[in-house]
Amino acid sequence: MTRHPADDAGTSPEPAVDEPVARPKPKPKPKRKRSFVRELPVLLAIALGLALVIKALVIQSFFIPSGSMENTLQPGDRVLVNKAVYHLRDIKRGEVVVFNGENSFNGALPAVEAATDGAFARAFASVAHWFGASAPGEKDYIKRVIGLPGDRVTCCDAQGRISVNGVSLDENAYLFPGDRPSLEPFDIVVPKDRLWVMGDHRSVSQDSRAHLGQPGGGTVPIDKVVGRAFVIVWPLSRAGTLSIPDTFSQPGLSGSGSARG
Repeated sequence: MTRHPADDAGTSPEPAVDEPVARPKPKPKPKRKRSFVRELPVLLAIALGLALVIKALVIQSFFIPSGSMENTLQPGDRVLVNKAVYHLRDIKRGEVVVFNGENSFNGALPAVEAATDGAFARAFASVAHWFGASAPGEKDYIKRVIGLPGDRVTCCDAQGRISVNGVSLDENAYLFPGDRPSLEPFDIVVPKDRLWVMGDHRSVSQDSRAHLGQPGGGTVPIDKVVGRAFVIVWPLSRAGTLSIPDTFSQPGLSGSGSARG
């Protein structure tokens, strides 16, 4: 039997399904814009705090005012000094170090200055002093380590060279052109916990030789070493690392010398 539309007239229609109602999204709250002027002092304080920590514990810049280390270092050079390295390993012969010469280098002209030129640097130095991390004073020197504790350092052999533990040093790579290793003869055994240091410009350097009659016999206490000068950063034309000359790697040179900073 054929069904007609009329036959379904009594059939209940299917219930309509309600469509979900789209609710308006809440408007995001406008972000509060912080004033850069208000943030700037905080940023500066953080930067200054980090700089103080780095300066006090790890790296410091020094200015070279004299010619005692020419031509390795020249007046006007700026070097970075690693102040942490000797807490991790021994001092090595041939390294260039900054040290405080108070009570050991009395009367000598300072050979290095903390780089604090400029208004910001002067302000930084004042804050550093307030926090107990002030810049080094007028007794800081920069020299090359020639002898370690226990080393016998003598001058001169038949060819006019300095010897360490009986091994002659070939210093042509770093001595100032025309300079002799030393005009003054000496023969010293470096005491415990001290260093024998010399400038590369021997004819003008007031180094260990010039202080033989002072406490320590011209040697420097290891605990007065500020750190190792490891790189020249200014001027850019002279930028480069301060490596240990090859002559200090000669067999037999080591002897009994050992130095812990």
